Amino acid sequence: MTEPTPAPISLLSDCGSCFGLCCVALPFAAGADFAVDKPAGTPCRNLQADFGCGIHARLRDSGFPGCTVYDCFGAGQRVSQVTFGGRSWREAPEDTRRMADVFPVVRQLHELLWYLTEALSYEPARPVHAELSRARAETDRLAGGTPAEILAVDVPAHRQEVSELLLKASELVRAAVPRRKEHRGADLFGARLRGADLRGANLRGALLVAADLSGADLRTADLIGADLRDANLAGADLTGALFLTQAQLNAARGDAVAKLPPALNRPGHWATTAAAVTGAPAATERRGPRKSHGRPRRR
Repeated sequence: MTEPTPAPISLLSDCGSCFGLCCVALPFAAGADFAVDKPAGTPCRNLQADFGCGIHARLRDSGFPGCTVYDCFGAGQRVSQVTFGGRSWREAPEDTRRMADVFPVVRQLHELLWYLTEALSYEPARPVHAELSRARAETDRLAGGTPAEILAVDVPAHRQEVSELLLKASELVRAAVPRRKEHRGADLFGARLRGADLRGANLRGALLVAADLSGADLRTADLIGADLRDANLAGADLTGALFLTQAQLNAARGDAVAKLPPALNRPGHWATTAAAVTGAPAATERRGPRKSHGRPRRR
């Protein structure tokens, strides 16, 4: 299998070119992930005049770990600099609501662009490369419309079409793995999967919150939409895992030994040794959705 390659820069978040849209458009509720309540369309209290975060270096310690696992896939700078022509909501307060409405739509489309771009890097998926290319071009077209056109996009319908195509690509890649496990949409909250052979497994949309995956073999496993909050990935092998994102890794726990796809970075909060996070996961209670604008589970 051809290893995933880094996505084009347009799909990588560039906060310096964004008007802090995730800090304005998106709501969150006080709880384990956020220290306070914030309604949609209202600037976060930590947002500074330059659209930077005043507590960015200490988000986890300040009660905002939810912010550290959010990724807009480059939608923020596209909406800021292209859709609204570089004119911020502070300069044009009348556009604040429209920006707040447009941003989550473009963010969903950019997430699909990320997955489609990755799928095109898989050699075994070559039989569907033409379809993937057409879907990518159409998704990019939808994300590049006017505010009115973007708000008119039927995102659920488009996501369903793309999801079915991504599943075809996934099945072509995983076909080489015999006796692969089927856990699509499974409730594996807190599951004890230490050292499990999950090569080529279908874990699309699986609930893996606080699961112990330490030492598990997840090579070529399909992890699209899997919820990995507080999952223990210490020593796990995620080489070539399909559709794994940086946000998913940021939400999990791991160590210096875990093997990651080359396009992804080891999160700064992960343990720096092999033994620091082995053993049962710390979380013992079910937790609700991270926040209303987080990555949706996908089945």
